[in-house]
Amino acid sequence: MTVILTPGSTTLEQLRDIWSANRAAALHPASHAGIQAAADRVAQAASGAEAIYGINTGFGKLASVKIASKDLASLQRNLILSHCCGVGAALDAPTTRLMMVLKLLSLGRGASGVAMTTVALIEAMLRAGVTPVIPSQGSVGASGDLAPLAHMAASMIGEGEALYQGRRMPSADALAQAGLRPIILGPKEGLALINGTQFSTACALVGLWQAWQNAAACVLTAALSTDAIMGSTAPLQDAIHTLRGHRGQIEVARAQRALMEGSQIRESHRDGDTRVQDPYCIRCQPQVTGAAMDLLHFAGRTLEIEANAVTDNPLVLVEDDMIVSGGNFHAEPVGFAADQIAVALSEIGAIAQRRVALMVDPTLSFDLPPFLTPNPGLNSGLMIAEVTTAALMSENKHLANPCTTDSTPTSANQEDHVSMAAHAARRLLRMNDNLNVILGVEAMCGTQGIEFRAPLQTSPALQQAMTVLRAQVPRIAEDRYMAPSIEAAAGLIATGALVDAVPLPGFVKGQMT
Repeated sequence: MTVILTPGSTTLEQLRDIWSANRAAALHPASHAGIQAAADRVAQAASGAEAIYGINTGFGKLASVKIASKDLASLQRNLILSHCCGVGAALDAPTTRLMMVLKLLSLGRGASGVAMTTVALIEAMLRAGVTPVIPSQGSVGASGDLAPLAHMAASMIGEGEALYQGRRMPSADALAQAGLRPIILGPKEGLALINGTQFSTACALVGLWQAWQNAAACVLTAALSTDAIMGSTAPLQDAIHTLRGHRGQIEVARAQRALMEGSQIRESHRDGDTRVQDPYCIRCQPQVTGAAMDLLHFAGRTLEIEANAVTDNPLVLVEDDMIVSGGNFHAEPVGFAADQIAVALSEIGAIAQRRVALMVDPTLSFDLPPFLTPNPGLNSGLMIAEVTTAALMSENKHLANPCTTDSTPTSANQEDHVSMAAHAARRLLRMNDNLNVILGVEAMCGTQGIEFRAPLQTSPALQQAMTVLRAQVPRIAEDRYMAPSIEAAAGLIATGALVDAVPLPGFVKGQMT
């Protein structure tokens, strides 16, 4: 299935569907006339005597060097090859394809000056499954994601490497086997392909979608923990949260109330409970995770705008008959959004980890056995699983430090302030992986704790989640090799399988509706 996209109005839901379902994408035919008009204007400029940056000049600090007409094709090819300086592990294929889709959307606005054949090749590569191999390190997110996008463009001219039918091979071979031909870049086309924020934006979007999944899972794991410690649901009352008014807080409390509806454990201590207040990690869950969700919403709106933006340079303003240099390639908005997502991830993990610590601590866990093992002393139970969550929580706190404040000058001080958006976005993958584990361990602890409350039963919704967990993570009676259980629990969080097993009002695919 090929998704037809309208540049300027593509939604996050459309992009998420393309990314998660490995769909191809193409621009709506209505965009073709604008693309061609900008290409015609560039061709006109290239044949003239005036020096215009990116069309018949050098690049960056070499912008004052005029290039002869006979060398313009070589100029663009040399630009791509010289900028293929990426290092490190290759970006995963789904995110790479998303990056290509974002480049399509940018070119489709009709301000980049590329030929329709260039747009058509990106669409054909997506359709045929030819995916450039793009090293994940090398961008500072300033003059665009130069190195990563150069590796993408290199595949389009038959250089570098690509994946095709599960095999990594020279790009020229991948194109040939798919029945495609490399392109010869015309004036400005190389620069249009490598200027832009598409690498940073694609990575940030994936980080956002994974963060939504984790945030929804946190609502579920918090409900399990609350019942495990026989916590109060009074702080979940709607009136408390509507009096404050923050949407995320209101929705988290509503969803958690629904998850715990019908719990025998809760009803058993509703009357005569001498505990006045639960610890903040239980009582303030809606306030903390809700605030994180509000932050994710804000970041998502920024990234949706950026996904539809024109971010190369110079821009072809056809209606004004101008080709003008600007700075849309600077990825500061993406960097800020990624930093916000990182803070949200860190805080979701921080409060979840405190619930894990609460459940395993016999001085705080309200009659649960030490470390949630039926035979403490001989067995250590979930003692070190909690330590692992502490380690990952701390790692995420370090990773949440802002990247956008770490500018450094590059390109002989021509690019003297950079966004570091690529760093900001790439680290979200690691943070989400860490949070998968923290929440997976919380689910293990909450389930184990609830089972100690038998014959009292939890709510039907939470019991359903426990059944899904127990299908992959057996109850811990005697100590066993724990790593596979933690990995399995983290996997249920990462894939959404645990959240999908229960009704979570107000959420679709992890995101607040």
